[in-house]
Amino acid sequence: MRRAGRHPPALSGPAAAAETPPEESLADDTVPAGSAILRAMRVMEAIACTEVPPQLADICKSVGLPKPTVFRILATLEAAGLVGREPGSKRYQCGRRLSTLAGEVLLNSPSRAARHAILEELVEQTGETCNLTIPNGNAVTYLDRVETAWPLRIALGAGSSVPLHASASGKLFLAYMPRRSRERFVRQSPLVRHTRKTLTDPGVLAAELDRIREQGYATDDEEYLAGICCLAVPVHDADGRVVAALAMHAPVPRLPLTEAIQFLPAMRSAAGAMAQTIDWSVT
Repeated sequence: MRRAGRHPPALSGPAAAAETPPEESLADDTVPAGSAILRAMRVMEAIACTEVPPQLADICKSVGLPKPTVFRILATLEAAGLVGREPGSKRYQCGRRLSTLAGEVLLNSPSRAARHAILEELVEQTGETCNLTIPNGNAVTYLDRVETAWPLRIALGAGSSVPLHASASGKLFLAYMPRRSRERFVRQSPLVRHTRKTLTDPGVLAAELDRIREQGYATDDEEYLAGICCLAVPVHDADGRVVAALAMHAPVPRLPLTEAIQFLPAMRSAAGAMAQTIDWSVT
């Protein structure tokens, strides 16, 4: 039984408005459009939602704010690791911290179980380790992974990273980058050799990326780990952009790359199902 005097009387009028919890007030349209947080969000969206990394003037035009204001916001975001500048240019791109945060959002989203189930089914079909990856700066990060039951397998769990130029998923992301960004990466990035088959010649890598974009899938023929091959297909968002990759790894003695290609239809089907599980608006 409720006791009298245990709860304060209900408020009405201005007093009630003053007592509204912050969570409620932030959920409606009363948040000032010019608040610092919202302006920073608009700047990050202007950078993240464009194919070609924008310059300061492009961002100002997109968000409708003066250059001094946008410059201060960018300086703060850059210090926080949320945005960064393209090497050798004045263009801005998403920072490593923002990319990592986007991955964590996807990793811990409610659809995680559905994504994992798709990977499990693909492993049943292929008999090999399968994973979901996303781009993260100059690397590829494993978002989720299901291991094969075979005793011989690769120890690269969720959260692990591999280089763009030496992995199937990484080359796939590079191939679908805007041409200007792709050419800059090939020209300026150190193409570190990991095995004797790693593509370290810029011209050879550029030709490989053109071929990947044309055929719609990528391979890793012992380019990151000797004795391991990989096949990767793109995962598209609602606008057709490549936002993730579905990949399969296998030891070459057990499944040569020439035989792994037979699983392309199953992988593409799984990639289509994977796209339906992810709310890309959170990224």
